[in-house]
Amino acid sequence: MSRSRKSREARANAPRGESTVAARFHQLVNPASLILVCAIGLTLLGLTVLFSASQSYQSDPYFYVRKQITWLGVALLVGFLAARVNLEKLRALTWWFVAIALLGLVAVAIPGVGVEVNGSRRWLDIGIGRLQVSEFAKLVMVFGLAHYLSANLSRIRTFWRGFALPLAGVGVFCLLILLEPDFGTAMLTGAVGTTMMLLAGVRLLYLVPSVLAGAGLLSLAIYLDPVRLARITSFLDVEANRSDGAYQLWQAILAFGAGGVEGVGIGNGRQQMAFLPEAHTDFIFAIVGEELGLTFTLAVVIAFLLIFLAGILHLRRAPNLFQFLLVAGSLLLLTLQAIINLGVVTGLLPTKGMSLPFISYGGSNLLLMAMIVGLMINTQTAWSRPVLRDSERGLKEVAI
Repeated sequence: MSRSRKSREARANAPRGESTVAARFHQLVNPASLILVCAIGLTLLGLTVLFSASQSYQSDPYFYVRKQITWLGVALLVGFLAARVNLEKLRALTWWFVAIALLGLVAVAIPGVGVEVNGSRRWLDIGIGRLQVSEFAKLVMVFGLAHYLSANLSRIRTFWRGFALPLAGVGVFCLLILLEPDFGTAMLTGAVGTTMMLLAGVRLLYLVPSVLAGAGLLSLAIYLDPVRLARITSFLDVEANRSDGAYQLWQAILAFGAGGVEGVGIGNGRQQMAFLPEAHTDFIFAIVGEELGLTFTLAVVIAFLLIFLAGILHLRRAPNLFQFLLVAGSLLLLTLQAIINLGVVTGLLPTKGMSLPFISYGGSNLLLMAMIVGLMINTQTAWSRPVLRDSERGLKEVAI
């Protein structure tokens, strides 16, 4: 078969509105499979580094890695269920999910019910471990917002039904998460919700002032909070604050420097021996840099980039606005969290506790990521008809 004939067939078989390049990509690579491969690779890397981090846990040198493997088993089951569920049937339960998520966020704030760690009450004890409710509330917010925006597409450019009500819904989730307090997760949830509204076609005339107002309130909250203000000032001059406010970041920088290109080897790093706080969670990327070197840190960045690009190409085949927004919001939850963590650990963003997807220790986020990957596999199987129906093209237009 000639090359020109192949090109004509690729264009003919390409979904309406999909470029030839994207069509060829879909023929060569299954986007959901690529996301799954990247997720598996990142998870295996996380277990390897956690094995090293466990050595500093004197009573049990396999503590972190053993518990993470337990959570991984649960995550595989959750991911399998997410890959098999009928999304349109699940949509009928949207408001039940929203109610349960909001009740969970309220429950963690109740003394004696929520588990408090380091001044924050974010967890519920479920026997096999602690469950961070806000992790699942983020995905429920995405599900609920996708349902609402697609159901009210005809009113999406109005102020009340198209802007004020969905923004208020996102705001309730953000406020409850902020009260835990969890500043970073609240910001992430708000950013994802606002972006979904933009993709659905909510008018910029309404969105831009609200974003600017939110940024102003955020700046005021930071200014009035001595702890958060200290994080900002320490971030601006890391070396001068390396013994106090910027200690974590300084140790992370030392870890990257010590690792060089090839790393010092698994188990040979100094930072996981209690020099770097939260080495197994928020700052695990620094341990990757120290023990495995620049090669593996670049591989991590490339893996997340591939997940994002594969997700974008996958979205071009969405059959309706609900599923488009659901997958887009889920993809944003994953990639924005990765960007924030990588930015913090490398000194590009002020210090904020946020785990690195698939790699950091922690069951709640691992379960969330398994749900997102399962959702990608689910929609890849179900999306046999490309792009959006003409009646659901809100995301194609950004209204002024």
